[in-house]
Amino acid sequence: MREPANFLAAETAEGFIGRSGYDGEIGPESWGQQVFPRFIKGSGFETAPSSLSMWADLESLTAFSYSGVHADALKHGRKWQVERRWPALVLWWTDSRPNWSDGVERFERLHDHGTGPDSFNFKDPYGPDGKRISIDRARVRELAALNAERHKDLMAHVLVQKS
Repeated sequence: MREPANFLAAETAEGFIGRSGYDGEIGPESWGQQVFPRFIKGSGFETAPSSLSMWADLESLTAFSYSGVHADALKHGRKWQVERRWPALVLWWTDSRPNWSDGVERFERLHDHGTGPDSFNFKDPYGPDGKRISIDRARVRELAALNAERHKDLMAHVLVQKS
């Protein structure tokens, strides 16, 4: 199971603020009752990992998502994930801790209407001011290198578990 390694990598990554736990499980407090978008029901994807987290900025989240332990999980996720007809994730800016209902509402909005200032993705990001922005790729590389150094033992553990 990759989730514990991914959670540990996230929690020790540069720019991580916090994440919701899950009702009835050991770990962080749940940020409200976990709910799922309407298009997940009956899709075969109901048991797939879902998370709700807060990050300092898009570069920190991008560095975590597309390098190291999480990137390895994404690479191998094709073996266990079903084909989906909805976005992989939704991003938005907030000054307060979100809850699962917030996430689902924005996820459905992204699915139904595409990106906008209140629900977007890495390919079409918006800033806190509601204007389109570009992710600073040089900063992403710097953060990914920092995380790689922090997570080298964790990554080695993940690679051993796969073999």
